[in-house]
Amino acid sequence: MAFNGTWKIDRNENYEKFMEAMGINVMKRKLGAHDNLKMTIQQDGNKFTVKESSNFRTIDIEFTLGVNFEYSLADGTELTGSWNMEGDKLVGTFTRKDNGKALKAHREIIGDELVQTYIYEGVEAKRIFKRG
Repeated sequence: MAFNGTWKIDRNENYEKFMEAMGINVMKRKLGAHDNLKMTIQQDGNKFTVKESSNFRTIDIEFTLGVNFEYSLADGTELTGSWNMEGDKLVGTFTRKDNGKALKAHREIIGDELVQTYIYEGVEAKRIFKRG
């Protein structure tokens, strides 16, 4: 339940390179790096509800650990996959619908921050959130 609460983006590491690897154009990359993303996470056993709100959209995502679901990124890229718990980490394995390539993600609490890591085509990026 450590993930419960509201998290506001604080900083990014290598996020523009990650978006470039994902095929996101330069304009959207510039906007995406400054999206003011805020996530509210509520865990109830194996079920999670995540509300994402940014400069571009507000979306509610519900998922159950180990159960595949569909998700669209802010740029419209559609994914299918699932989240699982591995120790204290939420680990996501997703497949892009347009090209079948894998996108991995994980969320973990480090100190008082939520660190969300993305890996796509060998490019790793981090988005670091603070409780808001």
